[in-house]
Amino acid sequence: MTTGDAGPATEAATGAVAGVSTDAAPARIVGPDGRAKAYRPLPVTARREAIEAGLGAYDRGEYFLAHEELAPAWMGTADPGERALLQGLIKVAAAYVHKARGNPRGIERNLVGARERLSLPGVAEATAAVDDLDVERLLADVDRRLAELAVRDDRPLLEAPVLHRRRD
Repeated sequence: MTTGDAGPATEAATGAVAGVSTDAAPARIVGPDGRAKAYRPLPVTARREAIEAGLGAYDRGEYFLAHEELAPAWMGTADPGERALLQGLIKVAAAYVHKARGNPRGIERNLVGARERLSLPGVAEATAAVDDLDVERLLADVDRRLAELAVRDDRPLLEAPVLHRRRD
């Protein structure tokens, strides 16, 4: 079952998923392309802990660790908006892993992917579950970095976007 451009669909499980307190946890998630997506149900508390750890690593400039810490939270939720938001954050972090490796093409590809995911329906509503991030500000920062990459011939000296919270 697919939902077109609205984001991933879910297929109801026939039984309870261990450690997840939902009445109808999906057995799998199917994306708009009809392909099954990574899904390993994670209890809300464990997802929140993974998100906090990932955002903390990102804020410290530990982008590889941020990517690794956020991945279980992304794979652990069935909410399409939260999945897109977390995937976008993972891609922003991955872009700056490529910066450390001196790979401008990797920065660009990951920032483009982050922008695509952060613009999907449901992302704005999901920010409450992800430390109330200011997605509009993050998108503007991503756009500035993509514009700078487009005009620079040398190795980019761009810094990673700050993950602003709406309360900042």
